[in-house]
Amino acid sequence: MAGAVPYLSYADAPRAIDWLVQLGFSVVARQDGEDGSVAHCELRLGEVVIMAGSDDSAYTVPALSGQSTGAGVYLVADDVDGMFQRAVTSGGTPVIEPEDTPWGSRRARVLDPGGREWSFGSYVPGG
Repeated sequence: MAGAVPYLSYADAPRAIDWLVQLGFSVVARQDGEDGSVAHCELRLGEVVIMAGSDDSAYTVPALSGQSTGAGVYLVADDVDGMFQRAVTSGGTPVIEPEDTPWGSRRARVLDPGGREWSFGSYVPGG
């Protein structure tokens, strides 16, 4: 068996988790540290699972260069426009407004409150 589950760490993990919940994710499991950090959190949106936690060091998140940080999470979404709107309303930074692409899909991109790149699209990879 093989699978991939993104794991993201944040300087303010509780804020990042709240942002993900506002996008529609549900917290499946969470272990908080005594100091207010998040040791581990699992979140689910449909079949998608994300793991998140607090930074254990002073990591540098890649800066936006043009329309990308060079790495991010891509979520397949039935409602790209709605996902984008929820992401921005709850504290995300718009990067690519919802648009139709020349290859026949709909897409949008934001940076989450921690500066991580999230893309939403109707294209289904491998589908």
